[in-house]
Amino acid sequence: MPLFEVAILEKPTQKEIEELGKAERLVFGPKAVVAKDQQSAAVTAVMEAGTLAVDQARMEVLIRPFSSGK
Repeated sequence: MPLFEVAILEKPTQKEIEELGKAERLVFGPKAVVAKDQQSAAVTAVMEAGTLAVDQARMEVLIRPFSSGK
């Protein structure tokens, strides 16, 4: 199975950007994950992370493949 690197960012609200100048916040990773595809890698990483203190509507999951698995 291929290797992926997974990270999770929390994007600020428009109000936080305007009033506080906030930027994205890294809430998980980057973490190496072995999985059959990118979606499986994301699910595995989130499940391993346990409870994340993040608004899921503002969450962005970033996945970078390291190999094609072939």
